[in-house]
Amino acid sequence: MHCPVTNETYINAQSVCELLQKLAALGLSIPITLVLDNARYQKCAVVMELAQSLNIELLYLTAYSPNLNLIERLWKFVKKQCLYSIYYADFNAFKEAITSCLEQCHTTYKRDLDSLLTLRFQSFKKVKTIP
Repeated sequence: MHCPVTNETYINAQSVCELLQKLAALGLSIPITLVLDNARYQKCAVVMELAQSLNIELLYLTAYSPNLNLIERLWKFVKKQCLYSIYYADFNAFKEAITSCLEQCHTTYKRDLDSLLTLRFQSFKKVKTIP
């Protein structure tokens, strides 16, 4: 199942709504939960109301917790594969390298990503927090 939403400028509420509409159009018979960080454009009324009308649950991660956001781990992997010490003659070549990497996530890079994108987290007992 492929549901890409790409943007070459910046992400805003409209692009999040486009993603929600594409997800709904898939016609899945299972509940959809979209995990998001706390960006303002993801928490605005337009996005929240559309998600509710499409029966898509929005799950917001705890603020300042990039380690819980799997997309941050994936982006780190993609940067390592496509950006570190690599020169691209133009924007299209750069974009194609990223697209190609993402398309190979479930084949060529599957083993690497299976360990990187695990949902197993270290937990600590008897944690003291500073109020």
